[in-house]
Amino acid sequence: MVAYWLMKSEPHVYPWEQLVEDGSTHWDGVRNYQARNTMRDDMKIGDLVLFYHSNTKPPHVAGIAKVCREGYPDHTAQDPNSNYFDPKANPENPRWMMVDIEPVQPMEEIVTLPDMKANPVLEGMPLLAKGSRLSVQSVPTEYFEEVCRMGGL
Repeated sequence: MVAYWLMKSEPHVYPWEQLVEDGSTHWDGVRNYQARNTMRDDMKIGDLVLFYHSNTKPPHVAGIAKVCREGYPDHTAQDPNSNYFDPKANPENPRWMMVDIEPVQPMEEIVTLPDMKANPVLEGMPLLAKGSRLSVQSVPTEYFEEVCRMGGL
């Protein structure tokens, strides 16, 4: 059974358009244990992802991606030249994980955070909870389907 997720990226760091151009990418740099555990334990090949642009005006869902490689060690944690270096990470205890994703399709129309907040069908969606900051989070089926509908899919 397919699970649904939301993954946040800042468009000046890695935008939807770059994922489309690249064809796939590894989702590195996640340094939150709950998000790490989700990628390590829960995300499976074929799961669908709302690709969300954060830290932009307005924040929005830009497209749908899918998991194409399940959780594996995030090599950036062990690279001293990386912004995501963690001196406690090593081959025996990599500490941080990542998955690979690939684009499925762009939203016909971006789905903005204000539009999602205004939609009563999305009441209770984890993204919309006050203080929600997780960069990787589960999305219940009904919310995933509603966001896709709002985006013209």
